[in-house]
Amino acid sequence: MSAKNLDNHNRWRNKTVAFRVSPEEDEQLEIAVRLSGLTKQEYITRRLLNQDIVVQGNPRVYKALRDQLAAVLGELRRIGDGAGVDGELLDTIRMIAAIMNGMKEV
Repeated sequence: MSAKNLDNHNRWRNKTVAFRVSPEEDEQLEIAVRLSGLTKQEYITRRLLNQDIVVQGNPRVYKALRDQLAAVLGELRRIGDGAGVDGELLDTIRMIAAIMNGMKEV
C-alpha cells in the first residue's frame, strides 16, 4: 500500500481516481507533465480543479523544453511546408510558446 499524502489544505489524499486514455492522449499528457515540472498527480489534479499551472524553471523543465523543441523541429522538418501539421503538434507548440513567454516575463 502506498503512503498517504496530504494536499495543500492538510487533507489526506486517500482516494484513487483512474481513467483510460488513448496512446495519443497519453503522449500529450506526458508532454504537458514534463513541461510543467509538476508530478503527474499534481498536474492532473490542478487541471481537473481548474487551478493555474505555474511552471517553475528548473533543470528538469529546461531539459524537457529543449527535448520537446528538438522533437517539434524534427517534425516540422519532416513535414516540410507545414501543410500537414496536426492538431496535437500545434497544441504542443502553443504550450511551449506559453511557457517561454512566461519565462521572459520573470
